[in-house]
Amino acid sequence: MTDPAKPRKGIQSLVTGFEVIDFLVKAGRPVPLRDIAKGTGLSPSKLQFYLVSLVEVRVVHQDPATGFYGLGPYTLQLGIAGLQQFDIFEAARTRLDTFADRHGHSVFMGVWGTEGPTVIYRARGERGGSLMELRLGSVLPVLRSALGQLFVAHLPDRFTGAHIARALEAEASLPALPDVPRTADAVEARSAAIREGGISRCRGGLLSDHAGLSAPVFDYLGKIVAGVTVMVPLSDFEDGSNNEIALDLRNAAQEISREAGQNSINYLDI
Repeated sequence: MTDPAKPRKGIQSLVTGFEVIDFLVKAGRPVPLRDIAKGTGLSPSKLQFYLVSLVEVRVVHQDPATGFYGLGPYTLQLGIAGLQQFDIFEAARTRLDTFADRHGHSVFMGVWGTEGPTVIYRARGERGGSLMELRLGSVLPVLRSALGQLFVAHLPDRFTGAHIARALEAEASLPALPDVPRTADAVEARSAAIREGGISRCRGGLLSDHAGLSAPVFDYLGKIVAGVTVMVPLSDFEDGSNNEIALDLRNAAQEISREAGQNSINYLDI
C-alpha cells in the first residue's frame, strides 16, 4: 500500500520544462535565450535541449529573424481547451466551504441571470443561519444587496439599466439605507467606488441584521462572471476593506478568477 504521507516521485524534466514555459508566460513577449537562462537558473547549454523539444511540440516558438523565444501556437489550443472545460462552480465550491469554516459566516456565489443577480451556491458558517433564507435560485435586488451592486458596477448598462430604473423607482417608497443609492448619480458614484476598491458592501439591505460584502470573479477577458458574497451579522461587521474577512473574500475571488484565466487583477482599498 502506498503511504499517502510520502511524497510521490515525478519526472523532473517535465517540471523543468514547465518552469521554462512559466517564464515565457510571465515575460509576456519573445525573449532571448540568455534572459530565459537567467530567469530559470538553467545553463544556456542545458536550456537549449529543453527549448528544442518545446519548439518541436509547438509549445514554444523561435522567431527566425531574431532568434528570440516565445509561446508557440499549441499553447493557444491548450488555453482554449482549458477555458472550455473550466467549471466555475467546482472552482469556487471548495474555497467557499473553507471560507465559511474559517470565519463562521455564511457565504454564497451568484451569477447574473435573466432576472438579475441569482444565487447558485451557498456555504453555511456556524453563525450564519440567516443565510438559509436565501435559497438556491433566489434573485437578489440590484441595489439592496452587495452582489447586486457588484454586478451594477461591472456589467454594461444594457444588462442592468432596466433593473436599476425599477429599483430606483421602488426606493422612493422604502426606508433609506446608508449603503443604498437612491438616484442615478448616486448609483454611478457608488459603482465607481466599487470598481476602484474591488469589493462592494451593503448593510441591512438584504437581511436587516446582516451586512453583505461581495467580490467579483472575472474571466480571461476581464469580464465579471460571478460574485462571491459573505453575510456578516451587523454586530460583528467591521467597516472598511482592510479587515481579515474582506481581504480573505477578495483573495478567494482572485484565486477563482485566476483559474478562469484572469492573470492580473489589482485590488485596491475602498
